[in-house]
Amino acid sequence: MTDAQNPSQETAVAPVKPAMRDALIAAAFQLFLDRGYEQTTIDDIVSLAGVGRRSFFRYFPSKEDVVFPDHEKCLADMTDFLQASEDGDDPVARVCDAARLVLRMYAENPTFSVQRYRLTKKVPGLRTYELSVVWRYERTLAEYLRARFSARRDGTLRADVIAAAVVAAHNHALRAWLRADGQGDAAAEMDRALEYVTSAWTSKQAPSGAAEEQDDVVIVITKRSTPMWRVVRDVEAGLGQD
Repeated sequence: MTDAQNPSQETAVAPVKPAMRDALIAAAFQLFLDRGYEQTTIDDIVSLAGVGRRSFFRYFPSKEDVVFPDHEKCLADMTDFLQASEDGDDPVARVCDAARLVLRMYAENPTFSVQRYRLTKKVPGLRTYELSVVWRYERTLAEYLRARFSARRDGTLRADVIAAAVVAAHNHALRAWLRADGQGDAAAEMDRALEYVTSAWTSKQAPSGAAEEQDDVVIVITKRSTPMWRVVRDVEAGLGQD
């Protein structure tokens, strides 16, 4: 039996190179930290990563996108999570759990998340980009809540306010954790922040498509000459407030 036919024969395995996308991210942040974001060009990044410009644009539309490489996937995961919601789920609790998916993305790589936080604070353009990303998360939460509260007269307002509150609570907890260099229990910090939202808004909501609860209406027919005190008494009697 030849060596090629011998199953016990060990074959040399070349070292596995990191994925090209990860290599570009690593090269970019090395340069951002060493030279500064504004001083680093895409050519610098691809040169350090050992790839061509086409490879960069295959993964990232711009230099800003390499700073936020995981948000598109996280946004897609959040959308899928909300779409999988059932009618019996509390919508407020559901959007809070969706926000926890974003925290999980940050917590999976604390070192990278802290580096990005520090970089974003220094570069106004990145801060603007980050705000646009946050707005997309908020819009996704709001769209889900609008559908769940569609039977309510105040459904759109309620949805927008709750979505904004969830994002504000998430950002408060996340930034506290990032300012602490990624140390501490990020999940516990997030739970405390989101508790403000759930305590204010979580309740037994009317299921999607159900008719909105109507206020009682009392009609009193009386003469124009009837004293007002008697009209009030009749209204109270109709409401059962005798």
